[in-house]
Amino acid sequence: MPYSPPFELTHTMMRLVAEISQQVGEWTATNKDKLVPKLRKENRIRTIQASLAVEQNTLSLEQVTALVDGKTVLGSPKEIQEVHNAFAVYESMERWHETSGDDLLEVHAIMMKGLLTDAGQWRSGGAGIYRGDQLVHMAPPASQVPRLMIQLMDWLKKTDAHPLIASAAFHYEFEFIHPFSDGNGRIGRFWQTLVLKRWHPLLAFLPVETVIKARQEEYYQSLREADAKSDCSVFIEFLLSAINESLTEAIQSEEKVTVEVAVKVSVKTPDQILAALAISPELTLADVAKRIGKSLRTVERAASKLKEEGRLEYQGPKKNGVWVVRED
Repeated sequence: MPYSPPFELTHTMMRLVAEISQQVGEWTATNKDKLVPKLRKENRIRTIQASLAVEQNTLSLEQVTALVDGKTVLGSPKEIQEVHNAFAVYESMERWHETSGDDLLEVHAIMMKGLLTDAGQWRSGGAGIYRGDQLVHMAPPASQVPRLMIQLMDWLKKTDAHPLIASAAFHYEFEFIHPFSDGNGRIGRFWQTLVLKRWHPLLAFLPVETVIKARQEEYYQSLREADAKSDCSVFIEFLLSAINESLTEAIQSEEKVTVEVAVKVSVKTPDQILAALAISPELTLADVAKRIGKSLRTVERAASKLKEEGRLEYQGPKKNGVWVVRED
C-alpha cells in the first residue's frame, strides 16, 4: 500500500484552505503578482530571523537586517553564520525542487555550512527531541532515514492533496523522521515554503515563521499531540491557521506601504485619495481622510471634483458600495 502521512481531512482544514485561497486572491490583486520590493526584502528578513529565533538564535531583526545589508554586527560567530547560511538558501529558492531528495541534501549543506561536520548528509546516529531534560520524541533509527525520505518525497510528488495541506503534512512528517543530526526545524519550515511557492509564487515571501515564533509553544504542542495520536491533523490545522494569520498581516502591510509610497510620490490631495481608494475601494471618505491625514471636508471637496472630472465614481448602495478609480 502506498505510503501517506497520517492525517484525516477535517472541516477546520477545509475552512482554512478556503479562507487562505481567498486571501491569496486578494493579495494577488493588490500587488499584481509582484510585491513592493521593500516589502519583499523585509518579509524575507523577518522569515529568516523568526525561523532562526525558534532555534534559539538571539540576533534581533535589526541585527539580521544589518547582516543582510553587508554590515558588521556584534554577535556570536555561530549565530552570524546561521543568518548568512539561511539568507543564501532563501535567495536561491528558484534552484530547488520540492520533490528532489538531492536538492534537500544540498539545501541542508548550505543551511548548516560551517555549523555541522555532516552538513548535507542524512544523520548516522539516533536522534531525540528534548524539552529540557524530557524526551518528547524519539526519531526512527538512522538506518531507516533514506527509505523514509524517499517514501515521503514520492508521496509529495504524487499526492492529490491540496498544496496547502500537503505542505503542512510534509512539514510534520519531516520533523517526525528528523533526517538530519541538526537543522531539521529550519529546513522543515523552508521546505514547506518551497511547496507553497509552487502553488503560488507570492508565498515565497510570506513570513509564516513570524507567526510560528509568536505561537511557538502551540507549534510544539501540536507536534507532540500529533505524535501521541499518530495523526498529524492537529498540526496541519495549526500551520494552516498560521498561514492564514500571516496572509492577513501581509495584506495589511502591503496596503500600508503602497499608500505610503503613493503619498510620498504624489503630494496632492486628489492623488492621495485615488491611491488610497485604488487599494481599498470599500473605504468611506471619512476612512480616507484618516488614512491620508486630511480633514473630512478637504477630502469631500477633492472627491467631488474628481467625480466631476470622471476620475472617480461611486457604485452600489450608499452603505455598502465601492469606489471605482478611472484612469486619466
